[in-house]
Amino acid sequence: MKSRSAKTIVISDTSTMSAHTSESSGTQDLSLSSNSQPNRRSKVWQYFEPNLVAVDDNFKAVCKYCGLHLSTKSGTSSLRTHISEYCPAIDDASRKGFISTMKKQPTENFVFDPQLSREHMIEYIVHAEIPFNKFEDPYFERWIKSVNPNYDVVKRQTIRNDSLKKYEKMKMDLQIELGNLNSRVCLTSDLWTSIQNLGYMVVTTHYINADFKLKKKIISFKEVKYPHTGIAIEEALVSCLTEWGIRDKVFTLTVDNASNNNRACEVFVEYQKHELMLEGAHFHVRCCAHILNILVQDGMNIIHDAIKKIRELLRHIVSSPSRIQAFNQIATGVGLPTKRGIALDIPNRWNSTFKMVGEAIKYKVVLNSYANQYVESSPNEQEWSEAEAIYQFLKAFEEATNLVSADRTPTAQMFLPLVLSIRHCLNDSTWQTSVVLKDVAAAMKTKFEKYWGADVDESNPFSLRKKDYDFNLAIAIATLLDPRRKGEYVEFFYSKVCRNLDSMKTCLNSALEWMRKYFSEYERRVMRDSSYHLTYSAMASSSLVGSPVLGKRQIEEEFENFRSSRRRACAPKSEIDTYFEEEYVADNNSFDILVWWKTHAEKYPVLSTMARDFLAIPLSTVSSESAFSLGGRILGEARSSLTPEMLEALVCGKDWLFIDKEVGMDNQVQH
Repeated sequence: MKSRSAKTIVISDTSTMSAHTSESSGTQDLSLSSNSQPNRRSKVWQYFEPNLVAVDDNFKAVCKYCGLHLSTKSGTSSLRTHISEYCPAIDDASRKGFISTMKKQPTENFVFDPQLSREHMIEYIVHAEIPFNKFEDPYFERWIKSVNPNYDVVKRQTIRNDSLKKYEKMKMDLQIELGNLNSRVCLTSDLWTSIQNLGYMVVTTHYINADFKLKKKIISFKEVKYPHTGIAIEEALVSCLTEWGIRDKVFTLTVDNASNNNRACEVFVEYQKHELMLEGAHFHVRCCAHILNILVQDGMNIIHDAIKKIRELLRHIVSSPSRIQAFNQIATGVGLPTKRGIALDIPNRWNSTFKMVGEAIKYKVVLNSYANQYVESSPNEQEWSEAEAIYQFLKAFEEATNLVSADRTPTAQMFLPLVLSIRHCLNDSTWQTSVVLKDVAAAMKTKFEKYWGADVDESNPFSLRKKDYDFNLAIAIATLLDPRRKGEYVEFFYSKVCRNLDSMKTCLNSALEWMRKYFSEYERRVMRDSSYHLTYSAMASSSLVGSPVLGKRQIEEEFENFRSSRRRACAPKSEIDTYFEEEYVADNNSFDILVWWKTHAEKYPVLSTMARDFLAIPLSTVSSESAFSLGGRILGEARSSLTPEMLEALVCGKDWLFIDKEVGMDNQVQH
């Protein structure tokens, strides 16, 4: 259709706009305000062009079907009316689909269900961490009565009791889920002292279900009496697993490097090895995030001295509001955002130093200008260069920590690449441009060798010995189960970290031998599960009245078993050999290792079962530590009288009410 003088307005994903003059001439430049940005939340925008056009100083949307320009000044009502009623070019299917999405839920036949409403309210209270006494506020009752005068507002004690009932219901559902789980669970655990000076121990399960979805569930947040010895931790762990009925489903436990945790793992394996895979050979996994923190802390004393001038200048600026104001005036003059405050680093948190140095580098011009104006000491160019090198160095460790701390995402297969990346960072001389930086690298490298340096125990080809750290081969097997890396990457890894060719071969053979030992265990389990399934199917069939259809089904199942046995007899290659000989999968950001194993489960039934367990191994205890942040929020000063039982119900309940953003509320499976 014919349009008047127009200018196309391009609206990017970041909500910024740029104007491009159209073929029509004579249109003046328009000032673009925030009001010209369309409300992309409305579904109607799927039926209009992504870019607005300016016609006679008004922004208009362009229909994808007929090209009509419609004003958006008063919202999207005219756009909805056009698509649903007047557009002559839209097809019937698209129009009907649009109309169905625009329909609101009918209210004329709505029947208020007070019980359902109360259940949803309890879910909200637990998920939003709302103190129970908030519901005794008289204005809350007035608000609820204005919505529904017939609704009986419950008091704090009733809400508390309902929250406990909700917790018990979700716990029962989760116990059934874990009981029916046909894979093993990996655990993380940690200790915490509350505001009440009570010791708590959290236990978190990580497992991959039959649909190859990685799940994380807190199953215990209980008080543990002091002292927290290894024996006390082991007893609390056994008690938790017994309560949940999953002692025979445990695969690994990831804990930090504290001596009481090491002792707890030793005692647990000693007394529970009959229920663990291969007698718990690889039960104990050290928290990588904790080890990374130890590495960085060894270089922090040197780093703190190197950035002393930056810290002192920032401390001077934040010491008074007038100085921050002067700082912001300089920042505005050079086009940088103003700061409400400047965060200084905390001695025992290296990532705070990383963030402080990063902000200082961003405001380098401002800091130098401020120091010159107010005659304060500031870093010279050499010191700024050192600070930038330190920032880039710490950035590598920040990224590594975030990588191993990912929540509800497989991380075990990332361990070997992570170790190589850190090793390369410490050995790379290109960034070590000063004595300070060389000293930092040397200090951290010493600690790296202590935990992740290779030292083979020649007397036992099935194990690797470190000076103070047992290299957990279950994590190496997880890398073997990564179709992007497989055996060649593990060989490449050992060629980098081992001292000679013989050591490299011993390490590689050890990893492959352990993988085959695990494969044999899983093969027996898969065959046992298949046998159970066939027996159960036969029993179900025999309970029915006999018929030619059922007889035919039995014959077909027998033939399938016969054919499978013939194929196994004729096929010399095992699943492992076939898997290793298959082409490597391209490594890209969109690759999902769990999706790959799900799609290849039929081809590799045993290896895919192994993958569900090995890829569920968490590399850090961050998922358990996050429960302490949650517990600290719930058990604030306003709720310090909560009992340990109530605190556990609220912490676990909040965790179990987690909603996957990809699934959303409509498809959420309620426990």
